[in-house]
Amino acid sequence: MRVLFTVSSWPTHYAAMVPLGWAVRAAGHDLRVLCAPSQVAAVGGAGLPPVPVLGGMEVAVHNRLSYVREALAGDWPYPWLPLHPLTGAAMSTLDDFDVAEYARTDGARFAAESARSHDDAVAYARDWRPDLVVHDPVSTEGLLAAMVLGVPAVLALWGPVGTHEPAPVRILPDDPGGSFERHGFGPFGPDLVRHVLDPCPGPVAPPVRAERIPVRYVPYNGPGTPPDGLPASGRPRVCVTWSTALRSMSGPSSYALPRILAALAGLDVETVLTATRSDVAALGEVPPGVRVLEHCPLHPLLADCDAVVHHGGAGSAMTAMVSGTPQLALTFASEQARLAQRIADAGAGRHLPGHTVTVETIRDAVAALVTDPSHRRAAAELRRAAADRPAPVDALARLEKLAAD
Repeated sequence: MRVLFTVSSWPTHYAAMVPLGWAVRAAGHDLRVLCAPSQVAAVGGAGLPPVPVLGGMEVAVHNRLSYVREALAGDWPYPWLPLHPLTGAAMSTLDDFDVAEYARTDGARFAAESARSHDDAVAYARDWRPDLVVHDPVSTEGLLAAMVLGVPAVLALWGPVGTHEPAPVRILPDDPGGSFERHGFGPFGPDLVRHVLDPCPGPVAPPVRAERIPVRYVPYNGPGTPPDGLPASGRPRVCVTWSTALRSMSGPSSYALPRILAALAGLDVETVLTATRSDVAALGEVPPGVRVLEHCPLHPLLADCDAVVHHGGAGSAMTAMVSGTPQLALTFASEQARLAQRIADAGAGRHLPGHTVTVETIRDAVAALVTDPSHRRAAAELRRAAADRPAPVDALARLEKLAAD
């Protein structure tokens, strides 16, 4: 069987697909991963064969543009303005971004690039003739290629946010190049998605209107060296992990690490921080007693932690879920807020909108996670529910049948 993956230009969008890719290759199937040139190293480093033919808008620009649209619609909840979509600079007023000029210039260029990317995916698929296509929610090139060829397409969710979310939460992109209409399928919309690979157990299952194919979430956090055994301190261990690019999308006020570490300093806990060198450098002097780990895979680290604090990203939340680790999410975007609230509603964590937090509210939330046994019980129940889902190799058998049918 030939399996075609298409992925976006942001590694965390397709990290959940990597173990399925391993299963595809281990089963002896042929696999190709269509990606942007910027993703060749990440895809190849995961042991999957990259084909750099895709393009389109960079994810940071896409997200900042979405935030401006939220602000223009009155849905932006933060006390600061979104960043300028194209430059990433701070704006003093929404008028700093000329919507009409954007549509005429950069918007038209992005639309043409999107059309080219979709057409190139279709051309590659016509030549290679896959039996099945799997794509992340942002890479709609895979969906279009499968529809043109008449083979099944499966959207692989990255976490508890689905295909049919109310505004302003939306993980499926627009189709600025009109590619689906040009190929005869009418306007693009979420109802074109027929099959969804869903790693989320019932308590956090997101809304979809398609055949839901369950799969177990297997954490893949990129290359890195697991930490040596951390010495026991007799105190609860709290992991802090933070987005590497949050400030470039949500603005400098989203850099919450100083407040988090100040909050934990007031608790009788051991703090382990995993972050990039630049994020650590921005702290200045690291508070005493904080152990810093760079490029550390999150999954083995959480196995020895009593709680984790993160920004609400799907990779962090899902890794904490399968580790059974209670989690606190401080969020600065609509999708992250929706995801974090679903984890909190299941009892496995807490959610605080990032713009509302203080050192005191963070401290109280973490204290509750490590002292209230209900959070540990709920996290353990969610972990068991996640482990009961089919492993990627078992989900592959269902995908093979889908392709054969």
